[in-house]
Amino acid sequence: MLSAIALGSNVGNRIDNIKKAIDLLSENVEIIKVSNIYETEPWGYTEQDSFLNACVLINTEKKAEELLEICKKIELELKRQKRFKWGPREIDLDILYYGELIIEKEYLNIPHKYMFERDFVVVPLNDISPNWKHPIYKKTVRERYNEIDKSKIKII
Repeated sequence: MLSAIALGSNVGNRIDNIKKAIDLLSENVEIIKVSNIYETEPWGYTEQDSFLNACVLINTEKKAEELLEICKKIELELKRQKRFKWGPREIDLDILYYGELIIEKEYLNIPHKYMFERDFVVVPLNDISPNWKHPIYKKTVRERYNEIDKSKIKII
């Protein structure tokens, strides 16, 4: 199943955190494409350091719940500390979409419910999957990308 995962880091060696997370992901799923890495302002809680963000397009036969478990294990392996909602993090991995599936559970929402609200997700996602169409909003990533202000997002 083609899926996309967003990665973000604003604590420690941000670029190493993202690269290590991608390496660990590649041990569990087939990586098809990796976006550029972007520096972005924090979202939600803004009184913190800027983030580095990227997205990866993957292919996997694992179920969405198994993929979520892999992402959480990678976060633990890279020493992510739970602080507070939208706070600083060593690494964050979010499943953005899992094919065309719509999943609404307490612990898993696919497509990610904030993905089209977050420019720091849309920009790298456009690098790897511009033609993916959101099954709820009925808009492609490219269409959403063309609507946003990219002036505060810097490629690394």
